Amino acid sequence: MELTYTAVKNALLALAQPERAVLVARFFKTAPGQYGAGDLFLGLSMPQQHVVAKEYRNLPLNETELLVRDPYHECRMVGLLIWVNQTKKASSAQRSAILDHYLANRQYINNWDLVDVTCPHIVGRAVIQGDRSILYDLANQNHLWSQRIAIVSTFALIRLGQFGDTFAIAELLLPHKHDLIHKAVGWMLREVGKRNVDALEEFLHDHVQQMPRTALRYAIERFEPARRRYYLDL
Repeated sequence: MELTYTAVKNALLALAQPERAVLVARFFKTAPGQYGAGDLFLGLSMPQQHVVAKEYRNLPLNETELLVRDPYHECRMVGLLIWVNQTKKASSAQRSAILDHYLANRQYINNWDLVDVTCPHIVGRAVIQGDRSILYDLANQNHLWSQRIAIVSTFALIRLGQFGDTFAIAELLLPHKHDLIHKAVGWMLREVGKRNVDALEEFLHDHVQQMPRTALRYAIERFEPARRRYYLDL
């Protein structure tokens, strides 16, 4: 099997579903002025993309980077999934190289699905034993997708019962104006609450008045109705 960018792209083009692509483009807000404006889609399902990424999991780093920079959304997703797959079995040096390329190509990781499916594995895994200042550098960027990477990458830490960085980055992002950041912050807070509701409620006690309503609703989604109403009425 040829392990090149062109081979992977041809495999994806062969699976294209133009009618589905129209619906997917609408779902990912690609109209002028929307957050995904101008993005192009082939209409592939996520299972199809995972299959192709697994088939080409040994694609060299430079060839994968070409996929990540491709105009088609699914090509970028498959490239990022290949990096996720490689990270799981990579040496420390290889994981570091993938992380560097991932961060250098943030401008192409430009929709919520591309961020959410990949950053906990690539960025989150790297900071478990490494330098967590990366998360704060990303959170302080004036770049929507870098900021979403910062908060969603903490999912890897949440799974280990480590909540401090999630709370700190959530606090940094509370004043953010974009709904996609509100949703990401609320989602990560909800994940904390699944593991330690007392920790979540302590954060809410200190910040509920400053939280965007979307973030709050996401954070308290699993609460009992009366408890949800208590926070919504504050």
